[in-house]
Amino acid sequence: MTPHLLIIPGLGDSGEKHWQSFWLKKFANSTKVIQDNWEEPQLEQWLYNLNEAIQKLEEPTILVAHSLAVSLVIHWLSQNNNPNIIGAILVAPADVDSPEHTPDFLRNFAPIPTSKLPFPSLVVGTENDTYISLERAQELAHNWGSDFVNIGQKGHVNSDSNLEYWEEGQLFLQQLIAKTNL
Repeated sequence: MTPHLLIIPGLGDSGEKHWQSFWLKKFANSTKVIQDNWEEPQLEQWLYNLNEAIQKLEEPTILVAHSLAVSLVIHWLSQNNNPNIIGAILVAPADVDSPEHTPDFLRNFAPIPTSKLPFPSLVVGTENDTYISLERAQELAHNWGSDFVNIGQKGHVNSDSNLEYWEEGQLFLQQLIAKTNL
């Protein structure tokens, strides 16, 4: 059985060249969380929209979050649970706790919760992400009880990274699915 994928973009949405957009096209069993304001994110409104999408889940689901959406997911999980969520891939988390790495208007997503996640998860980081240091991404993965993988020099793992269908990420997805109870 292939689980549902809930695609959760970060700041600015995921444009047509973003791997999340390619995955949305590739995987028929995927849906995307839509935010009202992609450019001026407010944690409470984004949490509301994420919660609405999660409440509609009727099958085993993997959360696929990128950048600011990683913090969003972690905030949601610190206050909520849904038995349909069986895992998460958390790609290039934005360090909203760090003024050095993220703009001030994202500080409403801070502090990033540090609770262990209740299901298998993977944090994907790079050596040259301007929004988080590799060490901080590893620290967050440890705090959340997540596996961690360093994919090298792929920047913020966004449209500029030119990953298209991001086959390496699809392998990570398959490995994560294997760790779930499906």
